[in-house]
Amino acid sequence: MKPSDLIDLGRRAQSASKSLGKLNDDSRKFALDKIASGLESNCDNILLANQQDVQIAKDNSLNSASIDRLLLDLDGLQSMANDVRTIAALPDPLAEKFDERTLPNGLNIARRRTPLGVIGVIYESRPNVTIDISALCMKSGNAVILRGGSEAIHSNTALVNLIKNCLDSSDVPPDSIQFINSPNRKIVDQMLEMKNYIDLMVPRGSSSLVHKVASGASMPAITGGIGVCHMYVDENVELDMAVNLARSSKVEKPYVCNALDTLLVHSSVASAYLPRIVNVLNENGVEIRCDLRALSLLGNPSKPNVVRATDQDWGIEFLALRVAVKVVDSLQDALDHIDTYSSGHTDVIVTENTAAAARFLNEVDSSVVIVNASTRYNDGGRLGLGAEVAISTNKLHARGPMGLKELTSYKWTVEGAGQTPKQA
Repeated sequence: MKPSDLIDLGRRAQSASKSLGKLNDDSRKFALDKIASGLESNCDNILLANQQDVQIAKDNSLNSASIDRLLLDLDGLQSMANDVRTIAALPDPLAEKFDERTLPNGLNIARRRTPLGVIGVIYESRPNVTIDISALCMKSGNAVILRGGSEAIHSNTALVNLIKNCLDSSDVPPDSIQFINSPNRKIVDQMLEMKNYIDLMVPRGSSSLVHKVASGASMPAITGGIGVCHMYVDENVELDMAVNLARSSKVEKPYVCNALDTLLVHSSVASAYLPRIVNVLNENGVEIRCDLRALSLLGNPSKPNVVRATDQDWGIEFLALRVAVKVVDSLQDALDHIDTYSSGHTDVIVTENTAAAARFLNEVDSSVVIVNASTRYNDGGRLGLGAEVAISTNKLHARGPMGLKELTSYKWTVEGAGQTPKQA
């Protein structure tokens, strides 16, 4: 793809965004329902394309985690279709009118949500992201330019072709979904320079990709998705719950950004809790990196999956069956550790003490702060958003899972009856 081709793609996306933003919600919902049905009726074609990508990944000796993120099956396609229908059924974000009031001079003022315009998304591995992002952008009235990873190019091409075919029989312009089907990495640099055509850039992938976009984008960029997720097991705790939540947070999806990385355990419950959670995690193949106090309480076990933690194990997003464990003497110690090492993604307290829970909620400065639930709830689908474009750790514009409202801006509306400002 030549630079001129990319500019043309940007122009077409920009033109389509203006038409899309004017459509009513029924038109956008109709298009999304068509896409959901298309995913169900075109399973064979999509899975065949996905098998090509998986085979190439195996031939190139990609690790199991990468292949797991890449793989699609019938259940996965049905889940994608269900997510699209969920997004379609959500309230129209562009219909929202808020902060409405009448001033003493009779002017009626309000704010109304508006689309951002064209969203650029650079992502890796997961082909389901193609559908999630396309659906969210369409529902919120935005065009999107997608640049997926080369490892999923056949899957993504098949999915984008399906979307465009479905849009042909709807009012949504097919050009509102643009896909860069070239694996050339120089294209990323070119995208970051397209501030005249892309209103917001969103990276989803490795820390190197996120940092590249954050430092190089000429347009506003949402960064995040780098999870260094903590769970603090308080002194006042129901141990069965604490074991189950740590297991869920670490084991169920170890290769995602909302998986548990560091487990902090209060010293008063450590002797009872640590042997139980270590056994559970060991049974699930998790490597446990313990500080000296944790090792001592465990009797310095010689299990192959239990090793001594180093200073480098704190503040690390493992993206693997690996967790760091530290014993602390107080809630304050836990808060200090999180403040030092957190990436601002997801942090959890497990406690029966309402005062401790309230303090944790108030003092931990992360995109999602949780009491007595799995870290995996930092997720658009699980928080009722249908899906997310990304999980932002920014503090401006959007924070946490980016759903429909986070893909909008707003404009002020002022309705009068001939009022003019009085002269000073």
